[in-house]
Amino acid sequence: MPKVQPTGGAGRLRGRRVATSLAEINVVPLVDVMLVLLIIFMVTAPMIQKGVDVNLPVSRRAGAVEGERVFVTVPSAYRQNHLVFLNEEQIRVDALQERIRQKMESLTDKQVYLRGDGSVLYQDLMDVFDRLKDAGVEKVGLVAKAPGEI
Repeated sequence: MPKVQPTGGAGRLRGRRVATSLAEINVVPLVDVMLVLLIIFMVTAPMIQKGVDVNLPVSRRAGAVEGERVFVTVPSAYRQNHLVFLNEEQIRVDALQERIRQKMESLTDKQVYLRGDGSVLYQDLMDVFDRLKDAGVEKVGLVAKAPGEI
């Protein structure tokens, strides 16, 4: 908005001079750039996501899991390296109990979903299952995929 400044002195105004402020910033180019960046991130974000490859067993009665979920995944290489995935983070099975305890402090529903590769031995799944129960997990759900699911 232009500012009106009086000119002259001794209480009388000879004329008025209009001065414009140079402190105004044009935000239209900034908004354009931000929208372009937003579109770029929206397009590339699904391409960046990478999950854990697990060959889940098939069950005819498998149901969808809803709500906030904590997944523990036992990959096929578990017998060699004793590594599991807590959601997407790979950790040693020895540290699983402490990490699960930390996660369960903030959750009201103390439920964990256990996913095991189809080639994992049942004894290995039971070892992870026991560690989850020792960590204070009230419910452990076994995850399987439906026959038509990929």
